[in-house]
Amino acid sequence: MTPEQQQAIKTHVDALSAILYADCNPESLQTLEDIELAVREQVLTHVTPHIGFFLSQKLAVQKQEE
Repeated sequence: MTPEQQQAIKTHVDALSAILYADCNPESLQTLEDIELAVREQVLTHVTPHIGFFLSQKLAVQKQEE
């Protein structure tokens, strides 16, 4: 991964983190375990499905090209 790609990921993750934090109850983030559970729930609910859809679309296009 290039430094530019790493910086792009950091920029996007920072923006995504701010959005997901706004959707959390900050009072429920008291311990490291609370934070880990909140992050896991947010990622599984909002991020992972979109990544899976993106990758499945890429695979479909790749198979069409073959």
